[in-house]
Amino acid sequence: MIDPKTLAERFPGDFVFGVATAAFQIEGATNLDGRKPSIWDAFSNMPGRVFGRHNGDVACDHYNRLEQDLDLIQSLGVEAYRFSIAWPRIIPEGTGPVNEKGLDFYDRLVDGLKARGIKAFATLYHWDLPLMLAGNGGWTARSTAYAFQRYAKTAIARLGDRLDAVATFNEPWCSVWLSHLYGIHAPGERNMDAALYALHVTNLAHGLGVAAIRSERPDLPVGLVLNAHQTYAGSDSAADQAAAARAFDFHNGIFFGPVFKGEYPESFLSALGHRMPQIEPGDMETISQPLDWWGLNYYTPMRVSHDPSEGAVFPATLPAPPVADVQTDIGWEVYAPALGDLIRKLNAAYALPDCYITENGACYNMGVENGMVDDQPRLDYIAEHLGVTADLIGEGYPMRGYFAWSLMDNFEWAEGYRMRFGIVHVDYDTQVRTIKKSGQWYGELAGQFPKGNHRTA
Repeated sequence: MIDPKTLAERFPGDFVFGVATAAFQIEGATNLDGRKPSIWDAFSNMPGRVFGRHNGDVACDHYNRLEQDLDLIQSLGVEAYRFSIAWPRIIPEGTGPVNEKGLDFYDRLVDGLKARGIKAFATLYHWDLPLMLAGNGGWTARSTAYAFQRYAKTAIARLGDRLDAVATFNEPWCSVWLSHLYGIHAPGERNMDAALYALHVTNLAHGLGVAAIRSERPDLPVGLVLNAHQTYAGSDSAADQAAAARAFDFHNGIFFGPVFKGEYPESFLSALGHRMPQIEPGDMETISQPLDWWGLNYYTPMRVSHDPSEGAVFPATLPAPPVADVQTDIGWEVYAPALGDLIRKLNAAYALPDCYITENGACYNMGVENGMVDDQPRLDYIAEHLGVTADLIGEGYPMRGYFAWSLMDNFEWAEGYRMRFGIVHVDYDTQVRTIKKSGQWYGELAGQFPKGNHRTA
């Protein structure tokens, strides 16, 4: 096992070690204190959408166990907590009245973090769109971008004075492609045209959100969290190499291009631009406002080969087999070098600000035995990816922090509660939390920070 103190020596003293969660995955209390349904409440309650028809009604009961969970975070010795704010708690119908009780909950959360000396990294949108907005087309409707702008302004006006950083969106790749093209996430669409509309509206909402945040708190560091994909070609053939380049544009460039360059990738526009919604004057300027930081959520590489079938739609790729023989319990290939390759490639392609690894972790479903959870594979996974992060810092990349996904086992979207990513085990029958072996190790590592060898730059 990698000694946490030895690993700590590879990081600068002001490197931030944290843990991450998302509102819908842990809070529960879906009908309490004025919250109204989100698209995930509706999606979860439809047969065949989520494993076992699991839903977020109770989840980890975090809404009712806030103080105990804040104590848990403090006991891990981490310096920062990344959480998301539930739009349906703040503006329950997406537009219309603001719900003070919802804001009160996040007041308590942020104040609780401050009282414990823990930095607050908030995410404004982690997929729980107020269900009422779906009636107007949800993320395919331009009006949703303006509803998001108002929500962002409302949340930051109330909480922004105590936040250390804020992200507009978490993984828009998921809420665009997984939700509107592949049908795996809410609202469960399988429609390229809907996905292309959702893409531009989401990018626009991000830009409008950045402006709203800065109008309220000009000094609050604003970022965007992207689950960028390291796209590897399945072979050395020219066709597969070209497929990997198309996949890079389709899965990464459609977000990084507009945000960091003010333009969609040319290959993407030439193939699908005629099916995009109207890009109105000023849209790209709004989307490409400079950011203070960006977050990378990384778990596994994407391997692709060329799809030779007639009429294959851009990016015209097929999955290629994994290279590593290790997989997590959710079936994802474990290949840490991809994290380094991805950061290098993205920084070569775009002028990027400081980076935080905002999610990284592994699904292993070990249970409690004799009061312990021996999840050595998760510990090894985290240590290996932190090693790659340290390498990147050594190469001069501005990696500023790492958030383990997740603080605790939770509602894993379409997989329900059967897949566990936590460094803390949750017994869903009793809500008992048990810090896993990986959590104890991560706490020892985090406990070394912040320390004395701060940068002088």
